[in-house]
Amino acid sequence: MVYKKNRREVQVLKCRDKEIELGKKTLIMGILNVTPDSFSDGGQHNTLEKAVEHAKKMIDEGVDIIDIGGESTRPGYVEISAEEEIDRVVPVIKKVVELGAIVSIDTYKHRVAKAAFEAGAHILNDIWGLQYDSGEMAEVVKKYDVPVIAMHNQNGKEYREDIITTMKKFFEKTYKIAENYGISKERIILDPGIGFGKGIDENLEVLSRLQELRDLGRLLLGASRKRFIGTILGEVAPEERVEGTVATTVIGIEKGVDIVRVHDVLSNKRAAMVADRIIRR
Repeated sequence: MVYKKNRREVQVLKCRDKEIELGKKTLIMGILNVTPDSFSDGGQHNTLEKAVEHAKKMIDEGVDIIDIGGESTRPGYVEISAEEEIDRVVPVIKKVVELGAIVSIDTYKHRVAKAAFEAGAHILNDIWGLQYDSGEMAEVVKKYDVPVIAMHNQNGKEYREDIITTMKKFFEKTYKIAENYGISKERIILDPGIGFGKGIDENLEVLSRLQELRDLGRLLLGASRKRFIGTILGEVAPEERVEGTVATTVIGIEKGVDIVRVHDVLSNKRAAMVADRIIRR
């Protein structure tokens, strides 16, 4: 369902037994990494008790979606088996769903996604945009009828043509895969993949041109605490990159982003509330 609200297109997106509205306000996706080695919060929430406690905190702060991930994808990460990833995320998903939250599963492995949806997850967040396998992930998405956050990614940081042109070609491939499996384009939210296959110059270029990607579809921005922010601020640690993250949130909203994926829910939500009053009038 799509309708107009004060010159801003609003889309109601069904997420299994839940729904979200894209465009009415900026949605806050809170990060819940149940890993020992994520770049910013590794080891902080990697027990069931700690994970649920953090989920409750984010809910109290007004989070709209909780993104649960069981494998770190930081630079130089070591891939774990699907079985280990499932063991990490499924118990947490079940508990967080019981809290009433909308849950996305952060994985590029179709077996993990399937287990997550069986446990009650509502959305897929795929760092390879349905392109990691030979269509198995798309089959899972179709079976469970879930929206997809499709991130741009590539191996290496070399771009032989304009970076936005490259990203558009990547997303068109994602759309083609989705079409082949009967998944509507309107069910796909695009993520520019800040920090993935990109150095600081590429990240800044993409952030300055996000509106060009908005022409393709709805956008999610995941710049929270990323290395380029730390570099700009004088090599500060991840936990000291909150203000820099808030800056990317506000810029993203101005350029058409509908969801921001962040570690620090309250600060970004407050910034988004003010930005929305100015931009979404």
